[in-house]
Amino acid sequence: MKKIEAFLKCVDCGKEYDLSQVRYTCDCGGTLDLTRDLSGVDGEELKNLFDSRWGQKWGATASGVWRYKELIFDIPDEQIVTRMEGNTRLYPAGKAGEYAGLKNFFLKHEGENPTGSFKDRGMTCGTTAAKYYGAKTVACASTGNTSASMASFAAVSGMKSVIFIPEGKIAYGKLAQALAFGGKTLQIKGNFDDAMSLVQDVCRELNIYLLNSINPFRIEGQKAIGFEVLQQFNWEVPDWFVIPGGNLGNNSALSKGLQELYQLGIINKIPRIAVIQAEGSAPLAKMWKNHTPFEPVKDPDTIATAIKIGNPVSWKKSLRGLEWCNGVVESVTEQEIMDAKAFVDMAGIGAEPASCCSVAGAKKLVDMGVIDKDAKVVGILTGNVLKDPDAVIGYHKDELASMGIKGNFANKPLVIDANVAAVKAALEA
Repeated sequence: MKKIEAFLKCVDCGKEYDLSQVRYTCDCGGTLDLTRDLSGVDGEELKNLFDSRWGQKWGATASGVWRYKELIFDIPDEQIVTRMEGNTRLYPAGKAGEYAGLKNFFLKHEGENPTGSFKDRGMTCGTTAAKYYGAKTVACASTGNTSASMASFAAVSGMKSVIFIPEGKIAYGKLAQALAFGGKTLQIKGNFDDAMSLVQDVCRELNIYLLNSINPFRIEGQKAIGFEVLQQFNWEVPDWFVIPGGNLGNNSALSKGLQELYQLGIINKIPRIAVIQAEGSAPLAKMWKNHTPFEPVKDPDTIATAIKIGNPVSWKKSLRGLEWCNGVVESVTEQEIMDAKAFVDMAGIGAEPASCCSVAGAKKLVDMGVIDKDAKVVGILTGNVLKDPDAVIGYHKDELASMGIKGNFANKPLVIDANVAAVKAALEA
């Protein structure tokens, strides 16, 4: 198949750049897209190529990202940095579907990626770009999942990694991964947005390759979540995708990928996208609901640490995608997040708190009449249940009162005497 040429294009002013030099933003300050000229591309031929790679046992295109490399970053297989990411399962939602009031609810579990979150999809593409540009060191600001993923992929590729995290504001399950994979971890005094500002200065001044979602290649890898869902449905399009919103790169990627598939005729229907933010960290939701200019949240606060971001860098891309698909933005409370999480976990699927915004948001939108109870809905679960074990234990022991959260569906551990009678009494209780 003929190679599809790509270039960078500014979201704000439309200025174009070739790929010969490292760029994260336009001269005007706008964020950049990796853009393709899809005119003359045979969508049916491309879809057949993707399907021919399904089930491959080895090689770069066995990855659930690089299977679609013509629409990701089309470079030779030997230049690709991969951990065979993607190929995650799509589950019937079970009890979580009943809780949300949906008859056809499916959960795409990105927590089944190598480092336990969807970040691996963007990071395989980001580290491949770093290798393409000859980088020796990569860096990111992170609330957890990005740092774990970047440290892993950097180690696989032989690069050094530097991680900037808000001091004391990262779940240990994620910090442990970053440390284990050899990332140089710097805890700064401030929140994620302070870390994000600092890492951009550091990368610019020290010639380090930046791997936050402002990096246009990261977004490309994350598109594969939507591609894979559609392929799992044999290219039949669901009515809705419901997805958590933190830095807003994930839903920006989802809409961008869907738009490309629609342009190519691979899909003939545009699904709607719902972005769900935590109430204490919801700048896009406030903008959307109040019809006001975008304004960052100064001190974001939520138990869903993966989306505790007050000034998301991808908000313009996110809005662009939502407008294209007639999407919506909603926010959910801490209680709604953790109650939804209880049902995702009870379904035997499990996910970190941020993931469960998808289920909490789906329930809320069904209750509001925005999503029909008979609609075919896909919720994206972004991280593994063990990413934030303190939140799980705190909820089930009903010890989150200081955060305004009750263990409404708690499964409390019981302390009993070591005899059969005590066990029988506990089982009958």
